[in-house]
Amino acid sequence: MQIGKKEFDTKHKTYIMGILNVTPDSFSDGGRYDHLDAALRHTEEMIRDGADIIDIGGESTRPGHTVITEEEEISRVTPVIEAVKKHFDVPVSIDTYKGKVTEAALQAGADLVNDIWGFKYDNKVAEYTAKYQAACCLMHNKSEAIYQDFLEDMVKEMAECVAIAKRAGVTEDKIMLDPGVGFGKTYEMNLEAINHVDILHRLELPILLGTSRKSVIGLTLDLPADQRVEGTLATTVVGVMKGCAFIRVHDVKENKRVIQMTEAILGKGRQNG
Repeated sequence: MQIGKKEFDTKHKTYIMGILNVTPDSFSDGGRYDHLDAALRHTEEMIRDGADIIDIGGESTRPGHTVITEEEEISRVTPVIEAVKKHFDVPVSIDTYKGKVTEAALQAGADLVNDIWGFKYDNKVAEYTAKYQAACCLMHNKSEAIYQDFLEDMVKEMAECVAIAKRAGVTEDKIMLDPGVGFGKTYEMNLEAINHVDILHRLELPILLGTSRKSVIGLTLDLPADQRVEGTLATTVVGVMKGCAFIRVHDVKENKRVIQMTEAILGKGRQNG
């Protein structure tokens, strides 16, 4: 799978998408990187620690988050995207579900669109992704955690997202899937989605697992967001063992080491990263 100028071996390796929230209210690091200098320093640190993609988000999507205008979101993310692309040779992802933000981010140099609604919220997101020939990550999401058969329904609903992408002109080699841990699911469903994430292999597309510091870890371990590294690492090991191609995390160094160790045990070790 090609993202920007980089080719990713999604069948044999697990790569890291490092999270860069340029928001004042993200659930675990809100306000830490919402100034350009701080954002660039953190990007440099994540790349040094092993991040393969930088995922930039301008609006928190945590439960109870404040919805902001497209204009404000654009003003937050586009300067950061431009600066990251100028200073670093790394693919950049835009974490948004809004059409205007998608277009502005792709014009600013973003290589991948990470849509928490899997192209189901705003059809312009799929259109712009296709127009700019960008890659995309389609996440499973629902307004309510209501299912007939959770895992089977999740696969069907992910297939609907893929169909939307293809109808818009996004080619199959540009698509990855995210089971959407923490979105439209109960606590038990979140654990099931992690444990059975490999069910998405049915759709024959690369899988991204995003669990970093999420509430399913907090509820399991009874810990606040800033103490969920070990819990996140456990989910990363599961992700690697289940064949996930990408892991989206805050704590890059620790997850990089865990991925390397797990891949070595599985006989998929990466030489010097």
